[in-house]
Amino acid sequence: MKKPLDGKIAIITGGGRGLGRAMALGYAEAGISGIVITAAKNLNQIQTVAAEINDIAGHDVSLPIQADVTNLNACQEVAKETIASFGRIDVLVNNAGLGQGMMADDRVKFYEGNPAGWTAIIDANINGPFNMAFAIIQTMLLQRSGRILNVTKSRSSMYRPNESPYGPSKAALEAMTLCWAQDLLDTGVTVNSIAPGGAVETEFVLPAVRASANQTGKPYLPADVIVPPAVWLASDAARETTGCRFIGSKWDSNLLPDDAAEASREQAVFLPPERDGILTRTWEPPIS
Repeated sequence: MKKPLDGKIAIITGGGRGLGRAMALGYAEAGISGIVITAAKNLNQIQTVAAEINDIAGHDVSLPIQADVTNLNACQEVAKETIASFGRIDVLVNNAGLGQGMMADDRVKFYEGNPAGWTAIIDANINGPFNMAFAIIQTMLLQRSGRILNVTKSRSSMYRPNESPYGPSKAALEAMTLCWAQDLLDTGVTVNSIAPGGAVETEFVLPAVRASANQTGKPYLPADVIVPPAVWLASDAARETTGCRFIGSKWDSNLLPDDAAEASREQAVFLPPERDGILTRTWEPPIS
């Protein structure tokens, strides 16, 4: 039986852990024909995930590449190696990024954190997705098809006090998603954002926040909560969907995939444009 991602070739940045690893394994389960996973530093980590992917697929479909998304040349090399190995690029998941822990071990005011950490977060979370999209976009345009998924976060946590610039960097990525979706309208290339829908059990959790949660028993979402909408968005079923935002925790597996996707769609985090609005579903409420 044909699987949703049969024949597709994907790149997932930050694919060695957390949400990236979960999506990589989910893509393998969904029949991906080739997948590149990247990490800036930990090659062993992505090599381990690559082996997991191959075990699921039953043959070699994965390629781990050490590459820093803040380096445009490195991103262009990832694109070249993907084409050399698999012949095309169908999906880019911009997942790699840095968390608030680069500023401090706890939530702090913007002027109390490490300025170097601020710069690193902005570079990885805003410039990184641009670099990867820039590196692959000509290939997708020539194909007249492609999917770009930008991983963001919950709406209210984008402007939570004592958590900048991580939250605002994801708000910027939401705005970039809408800009790019409009830039690429009618090209066959779609751009959407995706978020887990709450705090996830990953290394991004600040040490002090984790300690507090352990005391109160606050639960975290599993990383694979993001997988179902990530698979759907990468599939042919989503070819007409662009400029939209999807929440993993809102996916209802009891529904048919198209209906579950619609139920997990969330209106854009910004107000509708006063003029020059060319996106259609972005601000429409989901059909319940």
